Amino acid sequence: MKFYHSTVVPAPLLKLILLTVGLTAAAVTVAADGIPQPFEANYSLSVMGTEFASMKRSFSQLPSGAYIYLSETNTTGLASLLYKDKVIERSTWLFEDGQIKPVEYSYDRSGGKKTRNVIIEFDWNSGTISTSVNGTAWHMPVQDNIMDKLVYQLAIMHDLVKGRQNIDYSIADGGKIKNYHFELIGEEALSTPLGEFRTLKLVRQKSNSRDKTTLWCAKSLNFLPVKVENIEKNGRKVTAVIESLTGMTF
Repeated sequence: MKFYHSTVVPAPLLKLILLTVGLTAAAVTVAADGIPQPFEANYSLSVMGTEFASMKRSFSQLPSGAYIYLSETNTTGLASLLYKDKVIERSTWLFEDGQIKPVEYSYDRSGGKKTRNVIIEFDWNSGTISTSVNGTAWHMPVQDNIMDKLVYQLAIMHDLVKGRQNIDYSIADGGKIKNYHFELIGEEALSTPLGEFRTLKLVRQKSNSRDKTTLWCAKSLNFLPVKVENIEKNGRKVTAVIESLTGMTF
């Protein structure tokens, strides 16, 4: 198992950092609207220090002008001998008036003992969100600045590039609207298999719960998360660390 060294830097000047990130981000990989250029990132996933899966994230734009963010996770190593789980998430969205607007989100888990299929459609004209989970459907109204469970991670990149400090999103999840609030902890130096990065560290702590998600977003990669750590309420820790990247330079 690999270990990654990180050094926390106190952040009394965090506000100044955020106001100047537009100057420090790699200009060749981000458009004027803060949307990154197409890329593909590969991560290793571990549970309590034991690697068990790989994850590929890719971002691209369709000829229609819509964007697609795709995530594919597969078990690897010894875990793949016992479990054949495969998870594919896809978010199709538009960028209009400086805002990310999801169009469709899908989640498909297959290959293992548990299967799950989720489709969420955002109809901005009728103001309706339609959700289907394993064939059971229900509806709820659209609200401003709504996100799906995948595209909000691109929204974090977009908002940090723009120097925004309020990292707060409404997420359509399982027929409910959930609030995802991230606290900016500070700047941190992080070593990964891809290289050394200056990152901003963000934490989402669920109220009255041990559940906690921490993201390390690399400044030179337009704040692409290079490490994500999730601690579940039972104390189990799941970590994703970037291994390779194409489509961005740093």
